[in-house]
Amino acid sequence: MFEKPSSSPLAQPFVDGLSKRQLMFQRCEVCAKAQTLARYACQFCGTETLRWYESKGNGKVYSVTQVGRAPSESFKALVPYALAIVSLDEGFKLMGHTRNGVVIGDRVVAHYFEHDGQVLLRFEIASKPE
Repeated sequence: MFEKPSSSPLAQPFVDGLSKRQLMFQRCEVCAKAQTLARYACQFCGTETLRWYESKGNGKVYSVTQVGRAPSESFKALVPYALAIVSLDEGFKLMGHTRNGVVIGDRVVAHYFEHDGQVLLRFEIASKPE
């Protein structure tokens, strides 16, 4: 069984969001810029006035790679799998799983899946408008 990584109290809103299938991010209340990787201060203007928001999960693939070697025993069952860095519409980038065949520039939306008792993020191709 996969041992869940412990999260810091600072990142707990992000972790709790995943378990509820919500994608959470921080936004600075002063400069209005969004950021990932939970911080005590804005990475852009340095103020400590940050608030958590829920992302709609829509974005564009910035980068994608195929993983052929599992980083741990738990992930061996998933190999090979694809990971993508996605530029979310709210203004931040985040990495998550994706399907094979996703390419840079594709519009995607956040979905979630459970693996070894943990909720993980998976970006799926957004449906095309008709």
